Amino acid sequence: MDINVYAHHALGLPGPHELYFQNLSKRKQVMEKKENNRKLRVCVATCNRADYSKLAPIMFGIKMEPEFFELDVVVLGSHLIDDYGNTYRMIEQDDFDINTRLHTIVRGEDEAAMVESVGLALVKLPDVLNRLKPDIMIVHGDRFDALALATSAALMNIRILHIEGGEVSGTIDDSIRHAITKLAHYHVCCTRSAEQHLISMCEDHDRILLAGCPSYDKLLSAKNKDYMSIIRMWLGDDVKPKDYIVALQHPVTTDIKHSIKMFELTLDALTSFNKRTLVLFPNIDAGSKEMVRVMRKKGIEHHPNFRAVKHVPFDQFIQLVAHAGCMIGNSSCGVREVGAFGTPVINLGTRQIGRETGENVLHVRDADTQDKILQALHLQFGKQYPCSKIYGDGNAVPRILKFLKSIDLQEPLQKKFCFPPVKDNISQDIDHILETLSALAVDLGGTNLRVAIVSMKGEIVKKYTQFNPKTYEERINLILQMCVEAAAEAVKLNCRILGVGISTGGRVNPREGIVLHSTKLIQEWNSVDLRSPLSDTLHLPVWVDNDGNCAALAERKFGQGKGLENFVTLITGTGIGGGIIHQHELIHGSSFCAAELGHIVVSLDGPDCSCGSHGCIEAYASGMALQREAKKLHDEDQLLVEGMSVPKDEAVGALHLIQAAKLGNAKAQSILRTAGTALGLGVVNILHTMNPSLVILSGVLASHYIHTVKDVIRQQALSSVQDVDVVVSDLVEPALLGAASMVLDYTTRRIY
Repeated sequence: MDINVYAHHALGLPGPHELYFQNLSKRKQVMEKKENNRKLRVCVATCNRADYSKLAPIMFGIKMEPEFFELDVVVLGSHLIDDYGNTYRMIEQDDFDINTRLHTIVRGEDEAAMVESVGLALVKLPDVLNRLKPDIMIVHGDRFDALALATSAALMNIRILHIEGGEVSGTIDDSIRHAITKLAHYHVCCTRSAEQHLISMCEDHDRILLAGCPSYDKLLSAKNKDYMSIIRMWLGDDVKPKDYIVALQHPVTTDIKHSIKMFELTLDALTSFNKRTLVLFPNIDAGSKEMVRVMRKKGIEHHPNFRAVKHVPFDQFIQLVAHAGCMIGNSSCGVREVGAFGTPVINLGTRQIGRETGENVLHVRDADTQDKILQALHLQFGKQYPCSKIYGDGNAVPRILKFLKSIDLQEPLQKKFCFPPVKDNISQDIDHILETLSALAVDLGGTNLRVAIVSMKGEIVKKYTQFNPKTYEERINLILQMCVEAAAEAVKLNCRILGVGISTGGRVNPREGIVLHSTKLIQEWNSVDLRSPLSDTLHLPVWVDNDGNCAALAERKFGQGKGLENFVTLITGTGIGGGIIHQHELIHGSSFCAAELGHIVVSLDGPDCSCGSHGCIEAYASGMALQREAKKLHDEDQLLVEGMSVPKDEAVGALHLIQAAKLGNAKAQSILRTAGTALGLGVVNILHTMNPSLVILSGVLASHYIHTVKDVIRQQALSSVQDVDVVVSDLVEPALLGAASMVLDYTTRRIY
């Protein structure tokens, strides 16, 4: 019974509901017109007990607003089969008029029967849809019945709203769910990860609603205080709360033989564990008939410790799992919803392996021995976990209804996919198996312009370096020239270039590939479209971002930030930049100005900064700042000490100051200490603001500052953040690697 039961703060949704409709403001007039126009005709099709628990709250919401909606209910699939509880009756008990009943299940419970059931539904549905003529059909989830519904509606030019797209599990359901996503015109998803998956699948962001799960709305109002009577009804008068088990296991259609064996082992382990257990019959997937035979062979239906049932009403099932000592099986209900109650869960096998879960779930991926399952029962039974905060906040239905009202039926029916910008590829086709998948990375710094071929593993296959020209025209021509040469060289090196990533100083709009404006370090670099000329020339997709952000992306993919949820990177070079990773995502800010960490002010009367302010970290600790101080000392004949010299044709720079400090120059040492202290104060501000789990210092000056920064943290930071580690990056070329990661992550369908 794959019901949705969710934690009170599941999504951590930021701000009021309107945030989720900021991209729909252009449809406001459409919503107002609908008040005077005909109602939206909505067809909700439900196939089984699991999807009804998620669709019912939406159906109640639609029914409560008859001035906006007309509701047609179509029932098919296992709802109409006696062996699965004739669950269509609970729809009637909820006082919904069932417009159409379609018997679409071909019995057999094997792979062929599933295919034949889809075919039978496809034969029967056109007549129903021709008669109802809905404006929109609501389809839920990832079942083979739902695929038939979505296919029929799409071919008959009926708009489809898909519930719970973008999620990941671990069986054929994934393929079905994503296929329905491609057929659907609108999407309601439950988690941020699901939303990002839909975007990466090229779905239109304006047609995706992050709502949370609708069944969680019902859950919050289902506080049945008389749960003891429910427990007694299903498990017996002598059972106490937290002293029984709920077992719900389905076949895995891609490995039926193993899932049946796993079910046998589960029943044997439950028998040995000797606790009262409510066992629900499996769903109608291929292999379920064999699983029922296993139950009967072992006498589960007559065993004094077991209660085997085909169906439990939703409200009662909520109370049963909420007060269970443990839930075991491979149902999505266990890994997703039961976390709302903190009930311990044992997830068996691979059927739900891709789901987001709370800490209440213990995975037994290779459930190949009775002893392993029994040990999991001993570990989990009777524990109490905190509620998870992943799947919803109880306000999904109002969001969905508002989303439905915003749909403009005058918009073209043909859906559009949001592919990354790319021109037709005219490159020659070669043997991909022997190629190294690579990115072309560009780093546009204050001094040098560098282009590199970077492999999927972060290896710099080849690098090209030139001085960064002073004018826009020279610079853009040089970038194009170097990229064309590198792309040609990549063919000789057997590297297949997937795209171009550009790291540049200045404020960048990564969505459009435009440098909005730059610092004084890079002249003539405002309102520059980098994506178009490179894409036009190379016929490749192009990504652009700020160099500090790229350094953070490099650490996330290849460096010490790999696998961390929250960390901050500070890059120390000609200027001071940075990047923030929060909840595994790069933070850009509302105007693409996040992580300008070099311009944190650490002194009200400090030296002038290139940004126009004064007292910034960059004014103390950047390569430019050290060069300024080195020149002052050199002009006053206080820089050089015994063992060092500066040739007449060589400009005095930061490296000379560092050399002088190492050789004992007290004034140089004092300047470096002041620079490190300024950087340390900035890090303290970051620790107090972002509370990351790690701070990574990157760039040529990082190793010279690390000890001073740690001293400042010990002296100035709150005790609660003093244990946060500060490390020096071990990446040689973070800006290039970060630029490459934008390409490699997106083209391999990871999220950037």
